[in-house]
Amino acid sequence: MLKTIFRAALVCAAAVSLLATGNLAAQQFPTKILRVVNPNNPGGNSDVLFRLLSPKMGEVLGQQVVIEYRPGAGGNIGAEAVSRSAPDGYTTLIAAASILINPSILKTLPFDVEKDFTPLGVIVDIPAGLVVHPSLPVKSVKDLVALAKRRPGELNYSSSGNGALGHLSGALLGASTGIKAVHIPYKGAGPSIVDLVAGHVEFSFVSLPAISGHLQSGRLRMIAQCGEKRFVSFPNVPTMVESGVKDFVVTSPFSYLGPAGMPKPVVDKLNGALRAALNDPQNNKVLIDRGAQPIGNTPAEHAALIKSEIAKWKRVAQAAGIKPQ
Repeated sequence: MLKTIFRAALVCAAAVSLLATGNLAAQQFPTKILRVVNPNNPGGNSDVLFRLLSPKMGEVLGQQVVIEYRPGAGGNIGAEAVSRSAPDGYTTLIAAASILINPSILKTLPFDVEKDFTPLGVIVDIPAGLVVHPSLPVKSVKDLVALAKRRPGELNYSSSGNGALGHLSGALLGASTGIKAVHIPYKGAGPSIVDLVAGHVEFSFVSLPAISGHLQSGRLRMIAQCGEKRFVSFPNVPTMVESGVKDFVVTSPFSYLGPAGMPKPVVDKLNGALRAALNDPQNNKVLIDRGAQPIGNTPAEHAALIKSEIAKWKRVAQAAGIKPQ
């Protein structure tokens, strides 16, 4: 009996010791270099973002923050690697909006976005707009909807590819207003915008940084913004909701994520470093000048956004008859 009690006491002591060690490690975090996995090739938005923010984050954390490139499979290779990493905060991920759209257009993924990651905060939102060729006789969303209803199936809209944000945005517009427009997919945003400027398609949903020059020159006209509120660089262009399309909010958030099961002290430190970097006046100005809206929300708010975005795009894809491939 005494032996049994003694063994039980040893087991409990060992468990308490391990727990204390884990808590101490979390509170002392970080004690070595932190890796942020970029699941895309160098030079894209993800790369630009973390090259800008990592110095300030490293300053706040007291350790260097380095970028590691793991491109492939539309970002899924790098994301899967992070989902399988130790949840100690030393390996994290920067993920584009596609990680929230993919569950609605892909049959199988090597991870579950809601279950296999820890939300650490939205970094930025890249605003998008509903843009038309200037030859189209419309000045508002109301005008476009009226024209499309008079000419069902005659208006074309472009996107960077099947299942892309621009494609699903067009599908959402159709589901919200009852219009029927033809989707023309391209291999990338560049060709999609080129044909819009040339007048080969009538409208498109495009990220604002990609078309700001065309808007300034008059080669394209933006009739609405897609975010919850107007982007500071375009204060006179209404949102889709302001234009009468209820609940039409399309965001392109870049997420900061870690593996599932990260300790709260580590989550709080990484989120705090991200927010400090985004609130830095110089960083904030650079991001806005480049067409990105700094966010830096809480992990709980980030988790809620992930859940709502995945559910929204699944509904839109289903309503548009887009079947997962």
